[in-house]
Amino acid sequence: MNQSAVTTNPVSDGVGRALEISLRGVQELLPQDEWVKKLVRSEATRTPLRIKLGLDPTAPDIHIGHTVVLNKMRQLQDLGHQVIFLIGDFTSLIGDPSGRNSTRPPLTPEQIKANAETYYRQASLVLDPARTEIRYNSEWSEPLGASGMIQLAAKYTVARMMERDDFHKRFTTGQSISVHEFLYPLMQGYDSVALKSDLELGGTDQKFNLLMGRHLQQEYGQEPQCVLTMPLLVGLDGVDKMSKSKNNYIGIAEEPNTMFAKVLSISDTLMWDWFTLLSFQSLAQIAALKAEVAGGRNPKDAKVMLAKEITTRFHSAAAAEAAEQDFHNRSKGGVPDEIAELSLSGAPMGIGALLKAANLAPSSSEAGRLIDGGGVRVDGSVVSDKGLKLEAGTYVVQVGKRKFARVTLG
Repeated sequence: MNQSAVTTNPVSDGVGRALEISLRGVQELLPQDEWVKKLVRSEATRTPLRIKLGLDPTAPDIHIGHTVVLNKMRQLQDLGHQVIFLIGDFTSLIGDPSGRNSTRPPLTPEQIKANAETYYRQASLVLDPARTEIRYNSEWSEPLGASGMIQLAAKYTVARMMERDDFHKRFTTGQSISVHEFLYPLMQGYDSVALKSDLELGGTDQKFNLLMGRHLQQEYGQEPQCVLTMPLLVGLDGVDKMSKSKNNYIGIAEEPNTMFAKVLSISDTLMWDWFTLLSFQSLAQIAALKAEVAGGRNPKDAKVMLAKEITTRFHSAAAAEAAEQDFHNRSKGGVPDEIAELSLSGAPMGIGALLKAANLAPSSSEAGRLIDGGGVRVDGSVVSDKGLKLEAGTYVVQVGKRKFARVTLG
């Protein structure tokens, strides 16, 4: 989290609290002193600030990694500010080049429309829909036209565009960059002009695009927005950012029991990052819980609390209680009094390699088929992620109804 540029001027308790909430879990808040000034002005004039988050509907569903920025939006919304959920139906036609090492195939209008139908409905599980302004950037992007696009393109240089990390890497390695990809950050920045945003949120991979919004607002004579970037949520594997392509994700539309079990499958270390980025508990409450675990409390207790909170948010409290009971029933039931015990080195170890090493599957490929069929459990939880890696510890591993092993990884 960026700790620079902390204001030295005294502020009211309300502004101090708003700043503390703004900074929770963030990677960077730029420029922080400007954000404080906006908060002070908002409090004095009782005028809500305009907080913008844009998402391109590139897939039919969102996963809980996307909700990291949505959580921040909700926190700012609860402070009384106006949040704007922007669906990038126009920018999706271009394709976001952020983090890409090749040109991204643009989506068709039909794909965008189909995906957008579910985005806001799912985002509303985090945001308060009654207090959320929903917009589509085709509203102002399509009327811009060819002449408007040329005028917009004249407000930024190719040299500055090539400073962008992914463009620079692709250029130096001889990989192609299509001219239309330069339009994406320009169009995202123009969204901030059209919406007159005071703050734009995004993941760390969006920093260049967010700063473009500041630049263009200045070019158009507006007060520039501040930029808040959130860390990218590490997925179930504990290694890579949460991604459907890496199959290390939890979809917010997944069944309650599956969602609950997947949260319980993460490592004890990763759990605390998830608490900070996904939980609505206060930082003081999380710190107290972490101290209890450090003092000897079973970390699984904390993980169950997190699993219940997340499952409740996307389903209901009753569904979370039922998922917890289902987990406990499966953990307690059907495990023989005497099962094979073995110790393996090499933690963290992939679930496929573990099943093979424990003689619970003849091969890693067969282990994958067993996982796909829902026949593998770890500590009573169904394993649905073939990329799952288990940290050092002791686990009861079950395949089918009769194969068990207590495995200690070191």
